[in-house]
Amino acid sequence: MDCIRNDFETILERRDAKLEGSYTNYLFEQGTDKILKKIGEEASEVIIAAKNEKNEETVGEICDLLYHTLVLMAHQGISIEDVEKELEKRAEKAGNLKKFHKVDKNS
Repeated sequence: MDCIRNDFETILERRDAKLEGSYTNYLFEQGTDKILKKIGEEASEVIIAAKNEKNEETVGEICDLLYHTLVLMAHQGISIEDVEKELEKRAEKAGNLKKFHKVDKNS
């Protein structure tokens, strides 16, 4: 996943350099609401492409979703390491499917 780390570093550089004409910089300028709107749009596009079983499109949309998620992370000061630590915690819980999928029968 070095490519994701490299993309994140580029996003951080764009945020700090305020490069004119940069789409990444535009997102930072617009703020959280715009970034979240783009994440929602991209998530919907992933769903549609996957539902249509168009793998090439799905891969492209996943890349767009990851990019916008990395922008959100940079905007909110969340690092790749923060996410890795959380994933490591979750990996320790492997095999707890019954606990994870416990259903409240009253809801």
